[in-house]
Amino acid sequence: MRNMEETHQMDNHLETEVKFYIEEMGPLRERLFKLGAIHQGRVFEKNLRLDTLDQKLLKQNALLRLRQADKATLTFKSKPPIEDTQFKTLTEYEVEVSGFESMKTILEALDFHPIQTYEKWRETFVMGDTLVLMDAMPYGNFLELEGTKAGILDLVEELGLDWNRRILLNYLAMFEILKKTLNLPFEDVTFSHFSGLQIDLTNFLPGFYPGDQARSSSFPVHDSRP
Repeated sequence: MRNMEETHQMDNHLETEVKFYIEEMGPLRERLFKLGAIHQGRVFEKNLRLDTLDQKLLKQNALLRLRQADKATLTFKSKPPIEDTQFKTLTEYEVEVSGFESMKTILEALDFHPIQTYEKWRETFVMGDTLVLMDAMPYGNFLELEGTKAGILDLVEELGLDWNRRILLNYLAMFEILKKTLNLPFEDVTFSHFSGLQIDLTNFLPGFYPGDQARSSSFPVHDSRP
């Protein structure tokens, strides 16, 4: 079977997606199986965001990412010429590399250094021409739908999701809202950093939705780490 992540890298390299916060993954997984979605497994991902020391890419709203999962991939993302307010759209170029550490060394020699690490568990389904990604982030669970606009809209309806609650932010942008509001003392989005933190993510969701601003007030967080 052709890899769906390659399928969705269209000729113009435009990636189209939306995310939804999912409190419990079990019912969603059952619904996907009932709809006939094809399960492609679950993997742990380690991602490095790389940039120059003065973060030129970040200033240009671009992302260079090195990922280790079941394979190593290098991805460059940037904003498209015309932005879409209904979907998250990005120009994306991605290549598979033979070695994560070797590629990291090459990038560092070219002045692109690891700036931030983020982890997640990703479970992948394929539904028609839509890639269905169930992501367990250190701070919460999310569903990501990637494909054509029509395919995404159809699946949103089939899954009974509320379109007004879609999220167009990436995971690092969501983390920045949490970090700023809760005064988190770390930059890397890892499971070890969030271990023991009890965060009610529903308090933050209005700031994740399109057109809303992140809340500026503080929300309670309990750190039960020794």
